[in-house]
Amino acid sequence: MARFVFITGGVLSSVGKGIMTSSVGKMLQTRGFKVTAIKIDPYVNVDAGTMNPYIHGEVYVTEDGGETDLDLGWYERFLDMDLENDNNITTGQVFQTVIDKERRGDFLGRCVQIVPHVTDEIKRRIQLVAKKSKADIVLTECGGTIGDIEGLPFLEAIRQMRLEEGFENTLYVHVALVPILDVTGEMKTKPLQHSVNELRRIGIQPDIIVARCRQMIDSEALRKIALFGTIPEKAVFCSYNVKSIYQVPLILDEQGMGEQISRRLALPHHEPQWTAWEKFVNAALNPRFSLKIALVGKYAGLVDSYMSMNEALRHSGVACQTEVHIDYIEAEILEQNQNASGILQNYDGLFIPYGFGPRGTEGKMRAIQFAREKDIPFLGICYGFQLAVIEFARNVCGLERANSTEIDPDTPHPVIDLMPEQRGVTTKGATMRLGVHKIIVERGTLAHQLYGSEEIFERHRHRWEVNPQHWAVLGKHGLVFSGRSPDGRRKEILELPDRFFFLASQFHGEFKSRPVTPSPEYLGFVRACLDKKLEKSPSKTRV
Repeated sequence: MARFVFITGGVLSSVGKGIMTSSVGKMLQTRGFKVTAIKIDPYVNVDAGTMNPYIHGEVYVTEDGGETDLDLGWYERFLDMDLENDNNITTGQVFQTVIDKERRGDFLGRCVQIVPHVTDEIKRRIQLVAKKSKADIVLTECGGTIGDIEGLPFLEAIRQMRLEEGFENTLYVHVALVPILDVTGEMKTKPLQHSVNELRRIGIQPDIIVARCRQMIDSEALRKIALFGTIPEKAVFCSYNVKSIYQVPLILDEQGMGEQISRRLALPHHEPQWTAWEKFVNAALNPRFSLKIALVGKYAGLVDSYMSMNEALRHSGVACQTEVHIDYIEAEILEQNQNASGILQNYDGLFIPYGFGPRGTEGKMRAIQFAREKDIPFLGICYGFQLAVIEFARNVCGLERANSTEIDPDTPHPVIDLMPEQRGVTTKGATMRLGVHKIIVERGTLAHQLYGSEEIFERHRHRWEVNPQHWAVLGKHGLVFSGRSPDGRRKEILELPDRFFFLASQFHGEFKSRPVTPSPEYLGFVRACLDKKLEKSPSKTRV
């Protein structure tokens, strides 16, 4: 029988529930238990796929093509596992299923209500993940903040699960902010107390409370949290600010949280095995070199828009004993200021991420042209791949006004065009080319050198592709397509062999990057940036 751990958050959103869920999973995993993780999102959207990154952050894509919350990325990175679309539960999914059942007459004339019909569907979905994963412990993060109206059915469902699964098989972890007043330096626990009271009003008494604070809470704050939270002091922990997010499970385990969870769930005692994780964290905290990477994008105002990409660059940096500093440059700045060299000349590498629509595309292409002409290491992902094709077509092949039909439907040279199977698609949700696909890599290319294989599997999220009608002219002028789909219908990787490092991919390698096993394309990029910098001025690269 699986045990269930539920993680809730209070005081404000983005308090760190995703990292807490991942850290709890890591503490249990290092003790030899099989875990899985679920993210509950109370929004009415069916999935995250139709939301603007400025609203929700990046859309994380699973192996089976789910467009999910970015917290699933944290689960996969921390736990080194592949999750599925079912691991992200939304209000939209739940209500859609319940309404479909009502329309079919499955409820036999009953009045369909939040309790029990909606809450039963929520529980069914959690149990489905438990059954499919065969996990010892199922972690469920409840998105949003305690007190949000939209989260109430989910909280009611997890309240019911304690009655159904038993006290010994369920655990509630509550994470809440403990602010520190700038004027007095005093830690204030009152917001956390109110959050716990709101949780109790709903019918849930937390078993463990985690204070989220800038620094380790003092004994007085811990005593107050335990007293007003009605839990023993040994069940109160603190997630304080650290240099690397991957330190969090270590600092919590040092406080005894892993043992507390194990005892509370009556799990067999196993000594945690942290060796590999500590080795990675120590490397992250003690780099020998440093790099500055320019990320030129259209969502540069919100770092969460590029979360997996940021982490893939950092994973690669750790593998190269290098601290990677990422500067987020709004692409439109390069459109307003045509002096790209003045903005980009002091960077060790240029990175162009995903995107949609025409805004900022000319600025991104100006950056790509600068990297190509100045031979600065370059990596493009998804839209970055497509824009690299357009820039090359215009400025090397001489195809004036070459473009993507997504940007300019009337372009005389549509080097990027809508995939044929997308032409009849009229709805937006979950209709792109999604999930993992096989890619054939050409021997003797940079891509083959990076991956060490002629067959790779990577995750995708796109509607447009390189137009086959322009493959020949692009190849004639020196652009090498080193990766393709097995049927040969679409190009997946491009490179310029006469450049130090110029690579782009239609797929998203960052979704499969892990702390100790970075994505090959990201690792190759970071290593090239470091090699280029060492080649120019080795004495200036030390941290």
